[in-house]
Amino acid sequence: MSTTATSRKPVYLAVYDTLADWETGHATAHLARAGYEIRTVGPSTRPVTSIGGLHIQPDTALADVRAEDGALLILPGADLWDTSDDLAPFARTAGEFLAAGTPVAAICGATAGLARAGLLDDRAHTSAVSFYLAATGYAGGDRYVDTDAVTDGGLITAGPTEPVAFAREILRLLGVYDGEVLDAWYRLFHDSDAEAYAVLDKAGAL
Repeated sequence: MSTTATSRKPVYLAVYDTLADWETGHATAHLARAGYEIRTVGPSTRPVTSIGGLHIQPDTALADVRAEDGALLILPGADLWDTSDDLAPFARTAGEFLAAGTPVAAICGATAGLARAGLLDDRAHTSAVSFYLAATGYAGGDRYVDTDAVTDGGLITAGPTEPVAFAREILRLLGVYDGEVLDAWYRLFHDSDAEAYAVLDKAGAL
């Protein structure tokens, strides 16, 4: 596991109404177990409600978040990414994080939000399907990769059916796991590969 100073900075998890509950749990659980503080960031500090009806009290408001203070910004999907401009400030903040050299991880509808903000035009990326992003009118269609998750520099993207691959790329980028251990982690949680358990147990990664 990483023991760098970066690992002592918090990971910011964006939370907003209609967020997709299932998309970030693998990532945040294993980051927390690796010693990262997970701080939820809402449009304000008022409670939000997920697609699954979970009520979440944000730790802080988006306006109070600074890129230099965090290790990573995670943007989950949400219906609001496609039905309003309410989440555009989160895409703008993602641009600020990337410009400052702080990584951003976006999954599902959040990838469309980044596309609309021009953040995928010059970076390799993925999403649910290519035509989903094409509908945003963005200019990055030639950089789309049809795979489970993509990391390009400090940006991670994934589609809504790939929360484990999304977490894999986050754990790799932050140096939580790598090599054989990261591969075993993915095989255990994605493929239910019992043999991977022994690798993780030996490495103290369970």
